[in-house]
Amino acid sequence: MRVGLFVTCLVDSMRPRIGFATIKLLEAAGCEVIVPEHQTCCGQPGYNSGDRESAKKLALKFISEFESFEYVVIPSGSCAGMIRVHYPELFGDDPALFARFTALGKRTYELTDFLANIAKLEKAPGNFNGTITYHDSCSGLRELDVYKQPRALLATMPQVALNEMVESTTCCGFGGTFSVKYGEISTRMADNKCQHITDTHADAIVGGDLGCLLNIEGRMRRNGDNTTRVLHVAEVLSGMDKER
Repeated sequence: MRVGLFVTCLVDSMRPRIGFATIKLLEAAGCEVIVPEHQTCCGQPGYNSGDRESAKKLALKFISEFESFEYVVIPSGSCAGMIRVHYPELFGDDPALFARFTALGKRTYELTDFLANIAKLEKAPGNFNGTITYHDSCSGLRELDVYKQPRALLATMPQVALNEMVESTTCCGFGGTFSVKYGEISTRMADNKCQHITDTHADAIVGGDLGCLLNIEGRMRRNGDNTTRVLHVAEVLSGMDKER
């Protein structure tokens, strides 16, 4: 399978290791992975802020770079949701573009969804040893139905023990621009999430969206927790959680 990897802005700028971990996993599943070098943002920040015109421009850029691939894979539920769900909405008044974006959306997958349901990865190559708890990000869960997939992949790792937290599917308070517009509410939501994580006594909190993980990690460190590791699921599954 010829796969186009959309790295995402946050991964590129904040934790590139997730991108390399994603490539390792896709290649382990037998995929040919191509990373278009001029890719930028999917347009989600502008779209969420009401700037549909800038979102449209970035959507057109995206389709020009990724339409030729058999599949598009993204280590982020929110970016994958933007492409699969919201790109067609942006072009509802243009039948030709609507059809193209709808077709592209059907070939666009969040990473664990692709590995579990399309590539059928039987065993993750990582060797993480310890307990984890999993945070389900809003967009991946509600727009793409990503819940069982990361857990199924983690279950192929014999030394990983999953301790489910209370309210794993409740928002961490990030929500992109939500955390900027409603800072006090966002902070309380993050504090609640951090407490649920602490209560599991897990070695690491794992998730599929770096935005959520950065939000959670920032609040945990400010609250004095400097020991719980905060990892993207790609890092754990690939075995790149130990690399610095």
